[in-house]
Amino acid sequence: MSTTFDPAQLGQQLKGEAEIPPLEKWNPAFCGDIDMRIAADGRWFYEGSPIGREAMIRMFARVLWREGDKYFLKTPVEKVGIQVDDVPFFVTQVEHQTGKKGLELIFITSTGDRVRADAEHPIRVKTDSKSGKPSPYLMIRFGMEGKLSRNLFYQLVELARMVETSRGTELVVDSAGEIFSLGRL
Repeated sequence: MSTTFDPAQLGQQLKGEAEIPPLEKWNPAFCGDIDMRIAADGRWFYEGSPIGREAMIRMFARVLWREGDKYFLKTPVEKVGIQVDDVPFFVTQVEHQTGKKGLELIFITSTGDRVRADAEHPIRVKTDSKSGKPSPYLMIRFGMEGKLSRNLFYQLVELARMVETSRGTELVVDSAGEIFSLGRL
């Protein structure tokens, strides 16, 4: 099923919304799928063409919603399905600050989200069973994660410390009083 999709209408619906709207309170009818895709590297495509306008991508990112393994753009009046190759966010930067519980890592996505790694926004690393290659992720919002860029992962490894656990020696980073494993050595 496909549907017509009007980005200008979405912009009008979100006019005046500076932050993430209350998507969890909206229950619109499903209107079908549109030909929109978020690639594994964070690039957005509409009808096969890259979306070049940063403001448009940020607008779409504000209304991203996940149900099970499916992703949607959700407004008060419609919900349309989109494709996501891996996860919908791509994390490109990290800042360090000192908070109440010590070091805090503040991650910034390619869509402008700022997320502190903490108990609600954990870092996890998935290791490919064949290649052994790590893929680091951060919980962003509404059950959706962002993949950390390779360069960002290397920055975390430089910050990491080694600890002995029941699983062996692990590299870990601390943020907001939480400890996150980057993997075993």
